Amino acid sequence: MNILFLTVANINDINQRMIYTDLLREFMARGHQVTIVSPTERRNQTYTHFIKNEHSKLLKVRTGNIQKTNMIERGITTLLIQHQFIFAIKSFLKDESFDLLLYSTPPVTFNYVLKFLKKRNKNATSYLMLKDIFPQNAVDIDVFSKHSFFYHYFRHKEKKLYSVSDIIGCMSEANREYLVRHNPQIPRDIVTMCPNSIVPTEAVEPEVISNATLKKQYGLPLDKPLFVYGGNFGKPQGIAFIISVLKQNLHNDKVHFLMCGSGTELYKLEQYLTAHQPKNVTLIRGLPQKDYNELLTVCDVGLIFLDHRYTIPNFPSRMLSYMDNRMPVFAATDPCTDIGKVILHGDFGWWCESNNPDEYSRILELITQSQSQIQAKGKNAQKYLTENYSSSSTCDNIIDQIKKIDQQINDLQEPV
Repeated sequence: MNILFLTVANINDINQRMIYTDLLREFMARGHQVTIVSPTERRNQTYTHFIKNEHSKLLKVRTGNIQKTNMIERGITTLLIQHQFIFAIKSFLKDESFDLLLYSTPPVTFNYVLKFLKKRNKNATSYLMLKDIFPQNAVDIDVFSKHSFFYHYFRHKEKKLYSVSDIIGCMSEANREYLVRHNPQIPRDIVTMCPNSIVPTEAVEPEVISNATLKKQYGLPLDKPLFVYGGNFGKPQGIAFIISVLKQNLHNDKVHFLMCGSGTELYKLEQYLTAHQPKNVTLIRGLPQKDYNELLTVCDVGLIFLDHRYTIPNFPSRMLSYMDNRMPVFAATDPCTDIGKVILHGDFGWWCESNNPDEYSRILELITQSQSQIQAKGKNAQKYLTENYSSSSTCDNIIDQIKKIDQQINDLQEPV
C-alpha cells in the first residue's frame, strides 16, 4: 500500500520513537510506502519543505503554533491548518496516489483535507485513529461552554470528520463505548479498537547506562524510589491536584518525585516549588526526548494525572514509555476513563481518583513499603505492553480492518 499519514504531531524523522512513527516503521518493514504530512510551527522559523527517503517521505507544512501555546493561537491554527495542508499536498504531492489515508485527532478540522484526498484517491480507505474527543474534552475542563459558539462549531467539525472516515479506531473499550453512545449517526461496525502502541525496547538495542551516573547527573537521590511524571503540564493534567499531593508529602523522606516536561500550567508548579522548597521533588524542564528516555531507565514508578472533571475517557500514551522501562504505573484520574481498570486488571500498578489526595498518599505509602512489589508489577507492565500495545499488533489490526471493509464493498458489488 501507499500510505498517507496526516498529523499535527511534530515529526522530523521517521526513526523517532513515538506511537505514530513506530507504527509507520512497522508498515514500512512490511513493504508499504509511507508519506507523512506534519506541521513545522511558526516558532521554528522554517518554511514548508519536502524530505524524500527510500521508503518514506516527509512533508513539513508551515503552520501557526499548535503545541504549548495559548488557546487563542491554538484555535486559530486549528482553523487554518487544513487549508495549509491542502495547499502543501497540491504543491508537493500532486502526482501521488494513496491506498490508505491514516490520520489522528487532534485536530477535528481535517474533514476538508479528507474530502479532497478521497476525491483524488477514489479507492483509498480513510482510517481515523481517535486520540482525542474534542470539543467535549475542552468543555469538561471549562475551556469554553457547551452553549458557546466554539462548542457548536467544533462539534459540527467533529461529526463531519467521523462521517468521512471509513474506519474509526479507538484507544480503549471505554473510548469506543463513549463514541458510539454519543454519536448514534456513526455505524457501529466501523468503530473498532486501535490502542496506543510502540515498538517494545526488547525489539531494539537499548544502551547500557550506569544508574548511579545518571542519578548524580540530575541531582537525584541514590537510595529512594523515584516516582516520575513525564509529559505535558496543562489543564488536562489537573495541576491543582498534583500540587496537593506534593504538599501532603512535603516531609515524606521515603519517596522522591521527578517532574519532567513543560506546558501552559507549569508555572503553577514552579510557584509551589519556589514557595516551599521541597527536598523530595526535582523539576526538569523541556528535556530532549533522547535524554528523557535515558532518564526513565533509572526511575521506579511512572505517574499519570488527569483532571477529575473529565467525562470523556482519555488514555494517555505516556503510560507506554513507563511500561517499556519495566515501571509499574500509578494513575490518578477521573472515573470515566478505563485506564485504571486496565492497570489493575493487568496487575501492573495502582489507581485512584484524582480528587482525593489522602487516598493518593495512602497508596503511595503502600508502594514504598515493598521494593519487590514495585519490581514484580514492573515486570508485569513490560509483559502487558508486549502482549497488548505493540506496533506490530496494531499494524495487524489496521490491515485486517481494511481487508474487512474491502470485502464488504466487494460483496455489495457482486451481482445477485
